[in-house]
Amino acid sequence: MIDVVAGIIMDGNKVLLARRAAHKSFSGKWEFPGGKIENGEKPESALERELKEEFDITTNVGEHFKTVEYSYEDFDIRLISYFTVYISGSFNLIDHDKINWVEIPRLLDYCLAEADIPVAERLMRISV
Repeated sequence: MIDVVAGIIMDGNKVLLARRAAHKSFSGKWEFPGGKIENGEKPESALERELKEEFDITTNVGEHFKTVEYSYEDFDIRLISYFTVYISGSFNLIDHDKINWVEIPRLLDYCLAEADIPVAERLMRISV
């Protein structure tokens, strides 16, 4: 099982999605940004580190939102999502080729990575 963290970064009624670049697995899929937890690392610290590495942004990880376990064809993932506050930075794209601020009711209009879908569905349910 691979432990991965994801940030739910809000701007009003919109949430940040990032599209995986062509050189990454699941290229073209949209996701809540984040990445793998390293050995001995706390999930919150991993999320702040990953967002700094992948987007050059500073964030503050807040409340846990949802954990999803999903089995892809070749591996299993545990996706741990947190509400995350954007503090500063320029959103340089390294592992992604596009970002978009998406209105919550439109999240499922995007081709999300499968593990991210339950996070989007819950976010849509609580945001009505």
